Amino acid sequence: MPAPWKLSPSDLTFLWDECPRCFYLKVVHNINRPWGAFPKIFNRIDKLMKSFFAGKSASLISSSLPEGVVRFGEKWVTSELIQFPELNTACFIRGKFDIVLEFVDQTYGVVDFKTSEARPEHIPFYSRQLHAYAYALENPKPGDFGLNPISRLGLLCVEPIAMDRILQDTIAYIGNATWLECPKDTMGFLRFLQKVVAVLENPEPPDPNPECSWCQYRFDARDHGM
Repeated sequence: MPAPWKLSPSDLTFLWDECPRCFYLKVVHNINRPWGAFPKIFNRIDKLMKSFFAGKSASLISSSLPEGVVRFGEKWVTSELIQFPELNTACFIRGKFDIVLEFVDQTYGVVDFKTSEARPEHIPFYSRQLHAYAYALENPKPGDFGLNPISRLGLLCVEPIAMDRILQDTIAYIGNATWLECPKDTMGFLRFLQKVVAVLENPEPPDPNPECSWCQYRFDARDHGM
């Protein structure tokens, strides 16, 4: 059997939707899009959120969650091989989650932090990323980190809305924190993965998203003999 495809949870969410051709080129041929500028401040906010919630009660994230605590943060996970009878190749998931909650009923919850306005459409959009982490945790590569069962998935969206001066030289940002629960649907996620692997098995990449500026740039360069 050919080597299995390594799939990133974030690529299954962002890159696949943005342009399946770019996704194919990255996974199959290791051709990555150039790195764009990413403001350092967002990395700092992300680290502050993870540090603030570490060891805290799950109720601090949402009162709708079961009793529990934030137990794990920023761990790499790798799933076992995922194979589909109808296909010739397998895949596996590898990525690093934000935090995992441990509930008193001995189940776990996967949470992803977002510095953004909370929107209903975030739930289906980020569902793949959350399910990818959950699947890797419940079905880890032998010898790798795993947790089972995962009972809750969700996003904590923090949207800055105001500022306040705490001290003469200290200003605090105030934000709305909104919990968005994502229904768990492992079989639906596996059906999606099967579709992805079927595309990766093709000898040629799929058509690009017509709005993909990266693909348009490549095509324009070719048209000019570059």
